[in-house]
Amino acid sequence: MVEMHLADVRVSMPAQTPVVLLQEAGGARRILYIFIASPEAEAIVKAMRGSVVPRPMTHDLFRDTLQALGAELERVVVTEVQFDSKGNGTFIAELHLAIGGQHHVVSARPSDAIALAARTGSPIFAADSLLDAEGKPPDEEPEAEDADELVEQFHDFIEGIRPEDFAS
Repeated sequence: MVEMHLADVRVSMPAQTPVVLLQEAGGARRILYIFIASPEAEAIVKAMRGSVVPRPMTHDLFRDTLQALGAELERVVVTEVQFDSKGNGTFIAELHLAIGGQHHVVSARPSDAIALAARTGSPIFAADSLLDAEGKPPDEEPEAEDADELVEQFHDFIEGIRPEDFAS
């Protein structure tokens, strides 16, 4: 397993699809690009910003439930990518939980797992074989100001979505 850092959430152009960037914490600093849905992207961005919402979002509720049960999210592991017949990939993740001295592994969507890890401060890992197959070398690092601007643009995009945008 390779420790990863939640580097960013961006909007991939021209499809305007949210993508989360997990970057290798050391070594070659390879990046996993995981396309996710807008609600999960918004949840991750809110956690990255430390935003407090008046009522708990789903990931806040899950974090609070784990705490109430005395469970700890030890780590999130992105284990593999499964490809369909058209070559579309679906990433698979696991939540590694400790409850009363016992360890449990629960399958999860990477977007949900990352949103939860961002709220609990839990580490994120990727399987070596996944990072070897899907990790991309980092491009030139954006300046912090540019990264903040990208997050703000994504936030504006999410806030501006209307039901009519999804009509055929």
